[in-house]
Amino acid sequence: MTHASAVQPSQHKTLEIIGLSKSFGGVHAVRDVSLTLEKGQVLGVIGPNGAGKTSLVNTISGRQRPTSGSVLLDGREVAGKPAYTLNRRGLARSYQQANVFAEVTVQENIARAGEFAGKRAIDVDEFVQSTGLDTVWSTRAGALPYGQQKILGLVMTIHTGPSILLLDEPAAGLEMSERFRIDHLVKETTKRGCAVLIVEHDMDLIRRLCPNILVMDSGAVLAEGITNEVLARPDVLEAYLGTSSPSTHMADPAEGATDD
Repeated sequence: MTHASAVQPSQHKTLEIIGLSKSFGGVHAVRDVSLTLEKGQVLGVIGPNGAGKTSLVNTISGRQRPTSGSVLLDGREVAGKPAYTLNRRGLARSYQQANVFAEVTVQENIARAGEFAGKRAIDVDEFVQSTGLDTVWSTRAGALPYGQQKILGLVMTIHTGPSILLLDEPAAGLEMSERFRIDHLVKETTKRGCAVLIVEHDMDLIRRLCPNILVMDSGAVLAEGITNEVLARPDVLEAYLGTSSPSTHMADPAEGATDD
């Protein structure tokens, strides 16, 4: 991960964010954030509520237009492009809440994701079986427990065959026993060469899946680097817990939170 003050595209980067900012009037939700994410890598993005994490994902994914900065996919500038254009170019995202077609079956949900992706769709039979979705294949998605709906939405997103996958709090609302399914989905997806950015409050999940993390606070990057080293920094502990004591256990300060 690197910072840059001008648009200097690196070679062979799947996703590169350079000086990205997003303001809403006088509120700076994202301030001069830079990061790179290469094929098969997993990067965690953490921070206290209101840090700008979801705003960052929204701006990268085309849901919101950036105020300034660059978003490069394989070296091509895509900042400000609509979400459907970015999806066609291989960037997909999940949402904090379950995002499924509630009135149709699990099978139909998977089929619709495949139809949307067209030739980019990948085989997700293994994901369907490993997550237990095969046991509810003919069940209406809206009748599933929340955790299964959330997992279904993630499998649908993976089915579209992204090269970049942005996961916005994938563990939010899941039981502890269900959260390990996120591990399997992410690990198998990266084996296929997909790069994954995970916004998450579950620090155990972050430690398991993310070799490196980026910490946001008040819209800006507070710290970045090797996960365990960053999580031990006094300024990171201060931002999260209001204490700089390294002995304080950083667990899940905002479990179930749905804001930034």
